[in-house]
Amino acid sequence: MVTTAKTTQGRGVLRNISWQTFETILAEMGEDRNIRLAYDRGMLEIMTPLMPHEHNNRLLEHLVFALAEELNLNLRSAGSLTCKRPDLQRGVEPDSCFYIQNEPLIRQKRDIDLTIDPPPDLAVEVDYTSASVDRLSIYLALGVPEVWRYDEPVMQIYQLRDEVYVPCTVSPTFANLPLTTEIPGFLEESLRIGEIPMIRSFRAWVRQQIEHRDDNR
Repeated sequence: MVTTAKTTQGRGVLRNISWQTFETILAEMGEDRNIRLAYDRGMLEIMTPLMPHEHNNRLLEHLVFALAEELNLNLRSAGSLTCKRPDLQRGVEPDSCFYIQNEPLIRQKRDIDLTIDPPPDLAVEVDYTSASVDRLSIYLALGVPEVWRYDEPVMQIYQLRDEVYVPCTVSPTFANLPLTTEIPGFLEESLRIGEIPMIRSFRAWVRQQIEHRDDNR
Protein backbone atom coordinates (compact mmCIF):
# COMPACT_ATOMS: atom_id res chain seq x y z
CA MET A 1 0.00 0.00 0.00
CA VAL A 2 1.38 3.39 -1.01
CA THR A 3 1.36 6.02 1.74
CA THR A 4 2.08 9.73 1.45
CA ALA A 5 3.42 12.35 3.79
CA LYS A 6 3.84 16.09 3.51
CA THR A 7 7.16 17.57 4.52
CA THR A 8 8.41 21.14 4.26
CA GLN A 9 7.36 23.48 1.48
CA GLY A 10 8.34 22.08 -1.92
CA ARG A 11 8.79 18.48 -0.76
CA GLY A 12 6.60 15.41 -0.54
CA VAL A 13 7.23 11.77 0.32
CA LEU A 14 5.68 8.55 -0.99
CA ARG A 15 6.28 5.28 0.85
CA ASN A 16 6.04 1.66 -0.29
CA ILE A 17 7.03 2.57 -3.84
CA SER A 18 8.54 -0.25 -5.88
CA TRP A 19 11.65 0.23 -8.00
CA GLN A 20 9.60 -0.37 -11.13
CA THR A 21 7.20 2.38 -10.11
CA PHE A 22 10.15 4.71 -9.53
CA GLU A 23 11.45 3.91 -13.02
CA THR A 24 7.98 4.50 -14.48
CA ILE A 25 7.72 7.89 -12.76
CA LEU A 26 11.13 8.87 -14.14
CA ALA A 27 10.12 7.85 -17.65
CA GLU A 28 6.78 9.67 -17.52
CA MET A 29 8.30 12.87 -16.12
CA GLY A 30 11.09 12.94 -18.68
CA GLU A 31 14.28 14.95 -18.35
CA ASP A 32 12.92 18.46 -18.99
CA ARG A 33 11.48 19.17 -15.55
CA ASN A 34 12.04 21.23 -12.44
CA ILE A 35 11.44 18.36 -10.01
CA ARG A 36 14.13 16.28 -8.32
CA LEU A 37 13.67 12.80 -6.95
CA ALA A 38 15.39 10.66 -4.36
CA TYR A 39 14.61 6.98 -3.87
CA ASP A 40 15.79 4.75 -1.05
CA ARG A 41 14.44 1.20 -0.88
CA GLY A 42 10.76 2.01 -1.16
CA MET A 43 10.72 5.64 -0.03
CA LEU A 44 10.41 8.28 -2.75
CA GLU A 45 10.95 11.98 -2.08
CA ILE A 46 9.74 14.51 -4.63
CA MET A 47 11.24 17.99 -4.37
CA THR A 48 10.38 21.16 -6.27
CA PRO A 49 13.26 23.64 -5.85
CA LEU A 50 12.31 27.15 -4.76
CA MET A 51 14.03 30.39 -5.76
CA PRO A 52 16.51 30.69 -2.83
CA HIS A 53 17.50 27.05 -3.33
CA GLU A 54 18.12 27.46 -7.05
CA HIS A 55 19.96 30.74 -6.55
CA ASN A 56 22.51 29.16 -4.22
CA ASN A 57 22.78 26.07 -6.40
CA ARG A 58 23.58 28.10 -9.52
CA LEU A 59 26.16 30.17 -7.64
CA LEU A 60 27.85 27.02 -6.34
CA GLU A 61 27.97 25.69 -9.90
CA HIS A 62 29.72 28.88 -11.03
CA LEU A 63 32.23 28.56 -8.20
CA VAL A 64 33.00 24.95 -9.13
CA PHE A 65 33.74 26.04 -12.70
CA ALA A 66 35.91 28.89 -11.41
CA LEU A 67 37.87 26.49 -9.20
CA ALA A 68 38.39 24.07 -12.07
CA GLU A 69 39.62 26.81 -14.40
CA GLU A 70 41.98 28.38 -11.87
CA LEU A 71 43.40 24.98 -10.89
CA ASN A 72 43.62 23.83 -14.52
CA LEU A 73 41.24 20.91 -14.02
CA ASN A 74 38.91 19.56 -16.67
CA LEU A 75 35.36 18.65 -15.76
CA ARG A 76 32.05 17.61 -17.18
CA SER A 77 28.97 19.08 -15.59
CA ALA A 78 26.16 16.54 -15.25
CA GLY A 79 23.60 18.82 -13.60
CA SER A 80 20.83 16.90 -11.86
CA LEU A 81 21.79 13.58 -13.44
CA THR A 82 19.61 10.72 -12.22
CA CYS A 83 22.15 8.63 -10.32
CA LYS A 84 20.57 5.22 -9.76
CA ARG A 85 21.46 1.59 -9.16
CA PRO A 86 18.65 -0.97 -9.40
CA ASP A 87 20.80 -3.55 -7.64
CA LEU A 88 21.04 -1.21 -4.63
CA GLN A 89 17.43 0.01 -4.86
CA ARG A 90 18.67 3.58 -4.55
CA GLY A 91 18.60 6.64 -6.74
CA VAL A 92 19.10 10.37 -6.34
CA GLU A 93 19.13 13.53 -8.45
CA PRO A 94 21.70 15.99 -7.05
CA ASP A 95 21.21 19.71 -7.26
CA SER A 96 24.44 19.64 -9.28
CA CYS A 97 27.10 17.05 -9.97
CA PHE A 98 30.39 16.90 -11.80
CA TYR A 99 32.84 14.44 -13.28
CA ILE A 100 36.37 15.67 -12.63
CA GLN A 101 38.86 12.86 -11.96
CA ASN A 102 36.77 10.54 -14.13
CA GLU A 103 35.95 13.16 -16.76
CA PRO A 104 37.98 11.42 -19.51
CA LEU A 105 35.98 8.21 -19.01
CA ILE A 106 32.59 9.82 -19.63
CA ARG A 107 33.53 12.81 -21.81
CA GLN A 108 31.85 11.48 -24.95
CA LYS A 109 29.07 9.49 -23.30
CA ARG A 110 25.50 10.59 -23.95
CA ASP A 111 24.03 8.18 -21.43
CA ILE A 112 25.51 7.18 -18.09
CA ASP A 113 24.77 3.83 -16.47
CA LEU A 114 26.11 3.60 -12.93
CA THR A 115 26.12 -0.19 -13.06
CA ILE A 116 29.07 0.11 -15.47
CA ASP A 117 30.14 3.78 -15.32
CA PRO A 118 31.69 5.56 -12.33
CA PRO A 119 29.47 7.84 -10.23
CA PRO A 120 30.02 11.61 -10.33
CA ASP A 121 33.18 12.73 -8.53
CA LEU A 122 31.37 15.61 -6.82
CA ALA A 123 27.73 16.05 -5.85
CA VAL A 124 26.26 19.30 -4.53
CA GLU A 125 23.21 19.45 -2.28
CA VAL A 126 21.51 22.69 -1.19
CA ASP A 127 19.06 23.05 1.73
CA TYR A 128 19.48 19.42 2.72
CA THR A 129 18.20 19.60 6.31
CA SER A 130 14.56 19.59 5.26
CA ALA A 131 14.96 16.36 3.28
CA SER A 132 13.02 13.31 4.45
CA VAL A 133 15.18 10.81 2.57
CA ASP A 134 18.79 10.52 3.77
CA ARG A 135 20.43 11.58 0.55
CA LEU A 136 23.94 11.30 1.97
CA SER A 137 23.42 7.57 2.59
CA ILE A 138 22.36 7.20 -1.06
CA TYR A 139 25.55 8.92 -2.23
CA LEU A 140 27.51 6.64 0.07
CA ALA A 141 25.89 3.54 -1.42
CA LEU A 142 26.59 4.83 -4.94
CA GLY A 143 30.23 5.56 -4.07
CA VAL A 144 30.31 9.31 -4.80
CA PRO A 145 33.79 10.42 -3.62
CA GLU A 146 32.93 13.97 -2.48
CA VAL A 147 29.69 15.67 -1.45
CA TRP A 148 29.09 19.35 -0.73
CA ARG A 149 26.09 20.20 1.43
CA TYR A 150 25.07 23.83 1.76
CA ASP A 151 22.38 24.94 4.16
CA GLU A 152 22.64 28.71 4.33
CA PRO A 153 24.93 29.90 5.84
CA VAL A 154 26.71 26.60 6.63
CA MET A 155 28.69 24.56 4.13
CA GLN A 156 29.97 21.04 4.75
CA ILE A 157 32.26 18.83 2.69
CA TYR A 158 32.24 15.05 2.98
CA GLN A 159 34.99 12.86 1.57
CA LEU A 160 34.55 9.13 1.05
CA ARG A 161 37.20 7.22 2.99
CA ASP A 162 37.12 3.51 3.75
CA GLU A 163 33.41 3.26 2.86
CA VAL A 164 32.32 6.09 5.18
CA TYR A 165 31.95 9.85 4.71
CA VAL A 166 34.40 11.94 6.70
CA PRO A 167 33.62 15.66 7.27
CA CYS A 168 36.38 17.92 5.93
CA THR A 169 36.99 21.66 6.09
CA VAL A 170 38.90 21.53 2.80
CA SER A 171 38.11 20.07 -0.61
CA PRO A 172 40.30 17.12 -1.63
CA THR A 173 39.24 17.70 -5.23
CA PHE A 174 40.27 21.34 -5.30
CA ALA A 175 43.79 21.50 -3.87
CA ASN A 176 42.58 21.22 -0.27
CA LEU A 177 41.37 24.81 -0.30
CA PRO A 178 39.40 25.84 2.84
CA LEU A 179 36.09 26.11 1.02
CA THR A 180 33.73 25.44 3.94
CA THR A 181 34.91 28.59 5.70
CA GLU A 182 35.16 30.81 2.62
CA ILE A 183 32.35 29.95 0.21
CA PRO A 184 29.46 31.01 2.52
CA GLY A 185 30.99 34.49 2.73
CA PHE A 186 31.26 34.75 -1.04
CA LEU A 187 27.63 33.67 -1.49
CA GLU A 188 26.56 36.33 1.00
CA GLU A 189 28.73 38.88 -0.78
CA SER A 190 26.85 38.21 -4.04
CA LEU A 191 23.73 39.73 -2.45
CA ARG A 192 25.62 42.97 -1.81
CA ILE A 193 27.71 43.41 -4.95
CA GLY A 194 26.08 41.07 -7.50
CA GLU A 195 27.01 37.69 -8.90
CA ILE A 196 29.64 38.60 -11.51
CA PRO A 197 31.72 40.79 -9.16
CA MET A 198 31.48 38.05 -6.53
CA ILE A 199 32.78 35.42 -8.95
CA ARG A 200 35.68 37.73 -9.88
CA SER A 201 36.44 38.18 -6.20
CA PHE A 202 36.33 34.41 -5.66
CA ARG A 203 38.72 33.80 -8.56
CA ALA A 204 41.13 36.36 -7.10
CA TRP A 205 40.97 34.57 -3.75
CA VAL A 206 41.72 31.19 -5.38
CA ARG A 207 44.71 32.66 -7.23
CA GLN A 208 45.96 34.21 -4.00
CA GLN A 209 45.73 30.86 -2.22
CA ILE A 210 47.65 29.12 -5.01
CA GLU A 211 50.35 31.80 -5.12
CA HIS A 212 50.72 31.73 -1.34
CA ARG A 213 51.27 27.97 -1.40
CA ASP A 214 53.76 28.22 -4.24
CA ASP A 215 55.72 30.88 -2.32
CA ASN A 216 55.92 28.61 0.72
CA ARG A 217 57.34 25.63 -1.14
